[in-house]
Amino acid sequence: MADDGFSAEERAAMKERAAELRAQGKKGEKAADALQACLDAIAKMAPEDRALAERVHAAVTSTAPDLQPKTWYGMPAYANAAGKVVCFFQDAGKFKYRYSTLGFQEDAHLDDGDFWPASWAIRAWSPAIEKEVVALVTRAVS
Repeated sequence: MADDGFSAEERAAMKERAAELRAQGKKGEKAADALQACLDAIAKMAPEDRALAERVHAAVTSTAPDLQPKTWYGMPAYANAAGKVVCFFQDAGKFKYRYSTLGFQEDAHLDDGDFWPASWAIRAWSPAIEKEVVALVTRAVS
């Protein structure tokens, strides 16, 4: 089988993103619709990933209520007032990875010189992880 450069999972993510953009263009996606899409994306995850995504969702929305939940490439994401994704949750099942990640985009204020992490692996949730996530989100929106 020839390698066309993209896995089936990557092609599916691109199709999800295209559908998201079409939905925004057709009706100017409302915040309630975007929130529901985010919650639906979380609900579709495998139980272990879903539990992590629910915790991340709660931490992000309580820490940064100005960020708007939405989907981004089919993943739960949180955007600023300009609609730019600040952070997102990628479940392990999305691309068949061994861990889920909390990722940050360029609009997150995490810059630290010329080299800094832009995503963190999450394998389990704990009070210490929650504290770290809250600190990262707080810094990202500051």
